[in-house]
Parts: sequence; structure tokens; C-alpha cells
Amino acid sequence: MLQIHGWGTGCAALALILLLGGASGCATSNPRADSRQDERRAYAHFNMAADHIKNDRLELAVRELLMAERLDPENQRVQHSLAIAFLRKGKQAEAEERFERVLDLNPRALEVRFNLSSLYLNQGRYAGCIEQSKLLFDDPTFTAPWRALNNWGYCAYRLGDLAVAREQLGYARDHNGSYWPTLMNLGILEQEQGNKMEAIRSFEQVLGLSPGSNATAEVNYRLAEIYVSMGKRHEAMGYLRTAVVKAPNGPWGKKSEEYLKALR
Repeated sequence: MLQIHGWGTGCAALALILLLGGASGCATSNPRADSRQDERRAYAHFNMAADHIKNDRLELAVRELLMAERLDPENQRVQHSLAIAFLRKGKQAEAEERFERVLDLNPRALEVRFNLSSLYLNQGRYAGCIEQSKLLFDDPTFTAPWRALNNWGYCAYRLGDLAVAREQLGYARDHNGSYWPTLMNLGILEQEQGNKMEAIRSFEQVLGLSPGSNATAEVNYRLAEIYVSMGKRHEAMGYLRTAVVKAPNGPWGKKSEEYLKALR
């Protein structure tokens, strides 16, 4: 489960940047002045990217961000925004390159490190995800340690370390019982271990937190799987119908529609 953070706060940050006006009348080149001018031009492209993002014009946003990057290649906000934009376009290698570039510039960019750990999780690079998650958890200034623990626990489970997975996911839930990705991952763990009632409880908790259409569809699909395994076909079909309604064009909505056809 990839939980990426960036556009929510990044868009606000983009929109709040104030451009510094004022053209220089110097005929000769001044490296310091040229550098400041490049930074101002980069911010202008950054602000235009914000408008494109706000209006769901992702291709144009990437174009403006790439221009900003050329003008100000060490601007961490530009690099992080590019990484998130590339993720939204499905270009994971380009996103990873930008995340790593930000961390080279600033190893304490904690949200960026979390996003990199989540990218590794999504790619199945579980050892790398755990390494980044441990660095986050060990940093006392990271204000959401449950997110690092959640990634750590889920990756440990995928690497076959059930004891560590239960421990870290349990710690994550203790830190924040309303963080639905942890409850989802606990549900998946219990479902795959055959602990049906525990899985149902976790998944129902997720639904109570209104996690969004795609996650809601996934939970309903997984609940349907459990109820089918319990011989409760009617209940299962109800969950599948809900999944289709919640995310008709998403992967879990489509899977639910196919499952419904198979059950009829």
C-alpha cells in the first residue's frame, strides 16, 4: 500500500511563493545576480506548475517543474514535487531519482524519506523500505513514527518475518489507532494467515475511518473473499456490489465486478 505525501502540502506551498520582481539594468554579467534571477524564474515556473496541478493538467505541471529544475537544480521543493508528479504518471525510476536527490541535499528531509520508503514498498523492494523506515523511526524529529512502523511491519511480513511484522504493526497501531493503512495491513496479515475473524475486525475498522474510494473498494473485496470462504455467499456479494459502486473504474472495483460474475 503506497501512501505518498507531497501534493497536498506541496500545492499550498507552491501557491504561497511570492515572486520577487525587479529587473537589473546592468549590461555586464554578475554571477550572483544571474543566480538570483534564475531562482526567481524557477519560482515562476514552480507557481505555474501549481496552477496546472490544481486544474489537473499534470503533463503541463511536469513541463514547468522540469524548467524550474534546469534553472535551480538544487531546489529541494522542486525536486520533491517532480518526484510526486512522476509517481502520479507511473514513472517510478524518475521519481526515485528525485527523492534521492533531495536526500543528498538534505538527509533530514523526513517526508521525502518516507515517500522513498513507500516507493520501495510499492516496488517490492522490502529490505530497502525497512532500511529507510528504521532511519525515520530513529529520528526523534519525525512527528509520525507510526507511518514508519507501518511500512516496516508490512515489509517484514512480505519478507516472511511474521513476528517482526506483528510487533511493528502493533506498535504502529498503539501510536495511532486511526491510521487506516496500519489497520489495512493488519487485516491483510490476518486474512492471509487464515485468521478470519481478526481480519474482519481490522477491515471493518478501516471502513469506519472512510479511507477513500479505492481503499474502500479493496477492503470490501477482501471482506467478500473471507465471507465466501465461510460459505456466506449472499454477504460476500453485498460487499462486492459496494466495491463496484465505490470505485467502478479502479482495479478493485473491476476485480469485484469479475468476482460478482463468477459468483452468480
